[in-house]
Amino acid sequence: MLSYDIVVIGGGPAGLAAAIEAKKNGANKILVLERDRELGGILQQCIHNGFGLHVFKEELTGPEYADRFIQELKSMNIAYKTNTMVLTLTNDKIIHAVNPEDGYMTMKAKAIILAMGCRERTRGAITIPGTRPSGVFTAGAAQRYINVEGYMVGNRVVILGSGDIGLIMARRLTLEGAKVLAVVEIMPYSGGLNRNIVQCLHDFDIPLYLSHTVTNIRGNHRLEGVTIAKVDENRKPIPGTEIDYDCDTLLLSVGLIPENELTSKAGAEIDPKTNGPVVNESMETTIEGVFACGNVVHVHDLVDFVTEESRRAGRSAAKYVKDRLNSDGKEVKTEARNGISYIVPQRIRLDNIADKIDLFMRVRKIYENVRLIVKADNEVIQGVKKRHLAPGEMIQIILPSSLIKEKSFQTLSIEVEE
Repeated sequence: MLSYDIVVIGGGPAGLAAAIEAKKNGANKILVLERDRELGGILQQCIHNGFGLHVFKEELTGPEYADRFIQELKSMNIAYKTNTMVLTLTNDKIIHAVNPEDGYMTMKAKAIILAMGCRERTRGAITIPGTRPSGVFTAGAAQRYINVEGYMVGNRVVILGSGDIGLIMARRLTLEGAKVLAVVEIMPYSGGLNRNIVQCLHDFDIPLYLSHTVTNIRGNHRLEGVTIAKVDENRKPIPGTEIDYDCDTLLLSVGLIPENELTSKAGAEIDPKTNGPVVNESMETTIEGVFACGNVVHVHDLVDFVTEESRRAGRSAAKYVKDRLNSDGKEVKTEARNGISYIVPQRIRLDNIADKIDLFMRVRKIYENVRLIVKADNEVIQGVKKRHLAPGEMIQIILPSSLIKEKSFQTLSIEVEE
């Protein structure tokens, strides 16, 4: 059986950043496992710019952003295997994997970092009525067809869902000569970043229909058209508001799901709100020595945040391997209250906080001119004014350790005060 200090499952932006940071912090025998044919993950098909503004202070495309980490990984002689599928992971940190070159492999790790990313929701998850013709794609699948494989998916397009991938694909298809007829969103607000709404829709005069959904799909072999309709407050279609579009392509941008089959089978606790593992301040799951980072924990809107979070996981895994991570001491839980959907991390061991703790969260709806209130039990310890909050944009609050390390409390909560 192969033996490693740290095995990183996933060679996308999260896995690369975690492996590099673990190496910088003294871990020696590291292996990165990636199921695709190359490192870089989803970034390899994201040829648009807008990456790296926080980490590198410059604007890069997805492949450029990935390449910086790939080159650094190689320069540090960190081992990696591509075309490698991890089959199972046990709670005693034994990994079973397979690839065409090595065949079936088992390996033992002192620490494991989960960085498998996320996948898209498909048509089956949202149950649209109608026939089952070709021409219905997830936005990410269409992105790969166009940007990596060189295939055009269609000419007249309707996009359901206003997540960032859907918005970006509206622009991409327009630039390739397709006619994007409409972007349809069932919620009364967009699920994407405001900058993508402006740059991808407004700049190209593509209409965005909020509080609308697709109610029918037409066509036998190839998609021939879709019907959209306005929805009420219960997201039910309103009769008489239907609009018919003749189109040959429907893209679905209806949400992302963290890839946690391995995580849950290994026995780690899953947070039902994030669909990712419960983690602590060190990005350690409820299985000792198994860490997680990136979109496998919760879906991020910026890859720069993925990198920062993954570096923390890499540092923590290196400390764990060297027996420098405190597993005892006082632990408090975070709690999402009024207006907050979730908070990551869900648990905080105070003894492992050096100077600050980063808390990430999303709100349930759009807010204007509010305060985020942080409480230790029922004592307010911080208030942060926010001019605008939206579910599509992740929020970060940085708490200095001096605010919480000297206090006696059980729960750290955050809520929206209007």
